[in-house]
Amino acid sequence: MAFESFMAGRMIRPGKGSFSGPIILISILSLVLGLSVMIVSVVVLTGFKKEIREKVSGFTGHIHITKFNSKNALESPPLYIDSIDIEQIAAIEGVKHIQSFISKAAIIRTEEEIQGVMIKGVGADFDAEFFIHNIQDGSMPDFSAKDKTNDVMISETLANQLKLRVNDPLRIYFVNNESGKIRGRRFKLKGIYHTSVEEFDKQFMLCDIRHLQKINHWDETQISGLEIFVNDFDDIAEISSEIYDQIPYDLSTETVQKRYPQIFDWLQLQDMNVIVILILIILVATVSMISTLLVLILERTQMIGILKSLGARNTSIRRIFLTQAAYIIVFGLFFGNLLGIGLAYLQKSFGLIKLDPDTYYMAVVPINLDLFPILLLNIATLILVLVFMLIPVLVISRIQPVQAIRFD
Repeated sequence: MAFESFMAGRMIRPGKGSFSGPIILISILSLVLGLSVMIVSVVVLTGFKKEIREKVSGFTGHIHITKFNSKNALESPPLYIDSIDIEQIAAIEGVKHIQSFISKAAIIRTEEEIQGVMIKGVGADFDAEFFIHNIQDGSMPDFSAKDKTNDVMISETLANQLKLRVNDPLRIYFVNNESGKIRGRRFKLKGIYHTSVEEFDKQFMLCDIRHLQKINHWDETQISGLEIFVNDFDDIAEISSEIYDQIPYDLSTETVQKRYPQIFDWLQLQDMNVIVILILIILVATVSMISTLLVLILERTQMIGILKSLGARNTSIRRIFLTQAAYIIVFGLFFGNLLGIGLAYLQKSFGLIKLDPDTYYMAVVPINLDLFPILLLNIATLILVLVFMLIPVLVISRIQPVQAIRFD
């Protein structure tokens, strides 16, 4: 390949007045813009999916263990935590954290407003990292204290609807499922969070699990269920199946995708949109490179004839032009990565492009700068474009030395 590389290196810079010069520049620009758009599309899509997954999972965990007949119920019947071998579940590869919860419908009433909510009772095993990250005002209640706390946490949406501020007292009313009696409890607003996921922000509230156990007449071993967090979101289905094999017959597991199919089906639609965009961009870049290589071959027809007359084979001449095309592609990929990753980094650092939180569940365009998909995108682009480059170089075998030398 020394001869082919030498010739391609000499031909990569078109001479003055060369017709191929602007064509090469346009081809490089199409690659730069195409790759940068593909990189931005991929990092935005993966960032968007990651952000939505983390927000939805932050509220409910990745996997639920509840009573078999409690799916889609507002309030789950109690299960005894002693009936589950938590240590055995925690030992499953991929399981990150396990926490207990009780969910119960209630009504918040103030002097001016009234609002229905879904209260989630949590205890000392609660992982508060997600809510701490999304706190807008106040602080996180301490649910791990020895004595149960009257502090609660609600969303900014609920706080605005009910005209509440941090440290304000609020009264919450619960309906006893068995007797139908209404019982009221007085709480204190400790913290206000905001996630932009209105489906949850409009109704989700945190309180001490011991309050709900008392209201339900449950003992400390009775809970609505367990929430399980995993290390890798893609392993949820496999881990859920493994957990199901280890729990009692009257309990069941449910993944976050099955609990909220409308959200995750919507995310899958975004995957299809990006795939279509990537295919169209690669096709445009490929057509541009094919046109460029045809122009290079046409411009160098006399040189091809001379090389053939000197004994050069068609295969060797093809390699010259394929090597030249590879130089152009690598050059375009380099600046395409520079532009695409640069734009993504600016968005990630400064949040320049804003979104409507009511529609997209977030205030700014999210970015996930994972190098692996970017590298995969570069390799796929390089290989696909080079493969399609085999089409124009077939023209070289049709060029006759005598006609090519006379070509003007």
